[in-house]
Amino acid sequence: MQPRNMSMSGVVDLAAVKAAQEAKAKAEQARAEAARRGGAGAGAVSPADLVIDVDEAGFERDVLQRSTEVPVVIDFWAEWCEPCKQLSPVLERLAVEYNGRFLLAKIDVDANQMLMQQFGIQGIPAVFAVVAGQALPLFQGAAGEAQIRQTLDQLVQVAEQRFGLTGLTVDPEAEPGGAPAADEAPAGPYDSLLEAAARALDADDLDGAVQAYKNVLAEDPAHPEATLGLAQAELLRRVRDMDPQQVRKDAAEKPGDVQAQIAAADLDLAGGHVDDAFGRLVDTVARTAGDDRETVRVRLLELFDVVGADHPGVVTARRALARALF
Repeated sequence: MQPRNMSMSGVVDLAAVKAAQEAKAKAEQARAEAARRGGAGAGAVSPADLVIDVDEAGFERDVLQRSTEVPVVIDFWAEWCEPCKQLSPVLERLAVEYNGRFLLAKIDVDANQMLMQQFGIQGIPAVFAVVAGQALPLFQGAAGEAQIRQTLDQLVQVAEQRFGLTGLTVDPEAEPGGAPAADEAPAGPYDSLLEAAARALDADDLDGAVQAYKNVLAEDPAHPEATLGLAQAELLRRVRDMDPQQVRKDAAEKPGDVQAQIAAADLDLAGGHVDDAFGRLVDTVARTAGDDRETVRVRLLELFDVVGADHPGVVTARRALARALF
């Protein structure tokens, strides 16, 4: 069977899968979440954890939920499938080589017939991706490594640019299946810069706080505390001189005005109305196009940083954003 090229417009409805697994997955999700939160250095994985076996019972947790953190590539295979025996090792090797930019989930179709039917698979091997809860067909049948790499490159680019999914942190020293040891605290310069940012915030010097956090990120672009602090300081700076009554009036009277909706979303989030802020921008993405849509999408991703990726509102909004974009 000839490979079918990846189409970013093909979306599979996963509602039936989610409904079928809801009761059983709920208890498993609670245990998994507790384990993730309880371990130091949570979020980092070993290279061995980049390839996982998934069944129907774990699909919600291991694929749908993980897809809000990292693109999940699904390899549908069977023991009797000879082309699968050629394709699967290539995908496994590339999962490690891409170093956390995607997670490979292997599903045995003989043991998971419902998933095979839900994805509408007519033959194997078949490869899909799930990004922010939405499934995308990548290719079916045998494929050369060059084509696979091109498809994966496109996938990780879309996941990063549209949804801000930069992948998993891989720690070669971590034990497979376990949490790695906690990283040492940043050395001297970071401590002093973070303290400077805190002092600036206490003094209502938002410009100084923004610059202090940017100084940290210039040295360590992924520093979590500085990323969160910068997003919050920039939000406070944007809303500082707003007239809340006028902003809300403009947003209500001009639903098509992108800047009016963005300003109202900033004000919503600064006031603690997380779902209102995210919902406003997702709705605006859905009814705009071109540069306007991109402007709103980028601001939404920035607001995700204000509350942090683990906030339940971010998880819900990422899925809503995926539906609006696709």
